[in-house]
Amino acid sequence: MSEPTPSMANLEKLRGANLATVKAGSFVLAAGKNAALDRGVSGLRGSSVTPANGSFAQQLRSELVTELKAAGLYDEAADAVIKGELVDSQVDAAIGTGTAKLSARFMVQRAEKTVYDKQLTVDSSWESSFVGAIAIPEAINQYTALYKKLIGKLFDDSEFRSALARQK
Repeated sequence: MSEPTPSMANLEKLRGANLATVKAGSFVLAAGKNAALDRGVSGLRGSSVTPANGSFAQQLRSELVTELKAAGLYDEAADAVIKGELVDSQVDAAIGTGTAKLSARFMVQRAEKTVYDKQLTVDSSWESSFVGAIAIPEAINQYTALYKKLIGKLFDDSEFRSALARQK
């Protein structure tokens, strides 16, 4: 996977949300999950995808930070912090229909008090070619797009927005 870039859709969500600045805390693999889940995904007909920095939890954190910075909402000195746990990460480039799924638990803390705690999941399915040279790149694209989609789902969540609303 490559280094994240901001998406216009997520930028628009943030710009109209009236949110306070925030920083990113730890992003880790959820307790009890196999460590391999954080290092790579298979299901790509013998190929695999690995995160840019060796951890899908860290890839998710990087995606979040990239989007927040692009919107001018990231500040290492902020009193609010977003933490995350990678819960599920999978892709299958099966012949006929490909599928991918990404799930994470997000927490927002202010003054060390948790004000938001929710698990969010996104998935995708697409027509998957019999030809591996077509199916595998498409599966990789579908899977990597889930990171922006999951961050967008977080930004759309009304409870998340309330947790980060600018305080008057």
